[in-house]
Amino acid sequence: MDYRTLGRSGLKVSPLCLGCMSYGEAGAGTHAWTLTEADSLPFFRQALEAGINFFDTANVYSAGSSEEITGRALRRLARRDEIVVATKAFGPWRRAPNARGLSRKALFQAMDDSLQRLGMDYVDLYQIHRFDTETPVEETMEALHDLVKAGKTRYLGASSMAAWQFAKMQQVAERYSWTRFIAMQPQVNLIYREEEREMLPLCQDQGVGVIPWSPLARGKLTRPWETQTHRSENDLFGQQLYKAMEANDRAIVERVREVAEARGVSMAQISLAWLLQKPGITAPIIGATKPEQLSDAIAALGLSLSPEEVGALEALYQPHPVVGVYAPPAPDGKVSLTEEGMSA
Repeated sequence: MDYRTLGRSGLKVSPLCLGCMSYGEAGAGTHAWTLTEADSLPFFRQALEAGINFFDTANVYSAGSSEEITGRALRRLARRDEIVVATKAFGPWRRAPNARGLSRKALFQAMDDSLQRLGMDYVDLYQIHRFDTETPVEETMEALHDLVKAGKTRYLGASSMAAWQFAKMQQVAERYSWTRFIAMQPQVNLIYREEEREMLPLCQDQGVGVIPWSPLARGKLTRPWETQTHRSENDLFGQQLYKAMEANDRAIVERVREVAEARGVSMAQISLAWLLQKPGITAPIIGATKPEQLSDAIAALGLSLSPEEVGALEALYQPHPVVGVYAPPAPDGKVSLTEEGMSA
């Protein structure tokens, strides 16, 4: 396993990150496809044995039980100083004022709750799950800086937002000599490439590591379009993500199938190899509920695509509506699916 530095930090991470959203108590939260703790443990073992040292979860995944399962598995199987544990804050953990968002109060509470669930003294990477339109950027960045100085997290990261919002947060941190983000977690895959316009160039220019979520488009890039799985039938957030450009997406998936058949490898390997070759990409976040899914991801590390193959994979793409970012609550107070699910 060839390890990479995350952004301009000295933090070494594997080129694949195991996403732990798929591991959580049945019926907890909005993820009906999650594995039980007993069924999850082999995936942590498989990842560690392959050299993966990077693990990502969030405070709202399966109502917090993802953090609990992740923490117990890693405490059992790994040495704390050899692994990189990332979690996130922003999504609501209770229907109550201040029990969500990026205010100072919410961030301090969310961090303490996450550490308790993980059973750890600190996390390596603390990420804001979305941009908070209701909290001053200065308040958020100072609170995050104070969490670093308190020793509760080693580094800071962010997730899907507009490039201008990310640039503003970084600039505020620099202005006040507060801790800057070293990582960005956007959605990037063959059927959603909108981040190539502004976010990816910004991250490359500023030395920010990129750890894409949904690199296989919720599995759509791994199988024929019509094939359904337990997750695809129950993933409401995923259904929302990939419905605006279905005809274009279907054509791209078919092209992936053609390239995979010509190379004699799986569609998942082709899709990940394309992403891993993109400049500025550090470590795609891989979800796995079957052993072969993790094996395919690891195999993709050794797969190099030709310029002709890359051109064929990219040729069909058409601009897509921006999805996967936070939408503020509606005037009637109802929370959007994007906020409710926080499924990335």
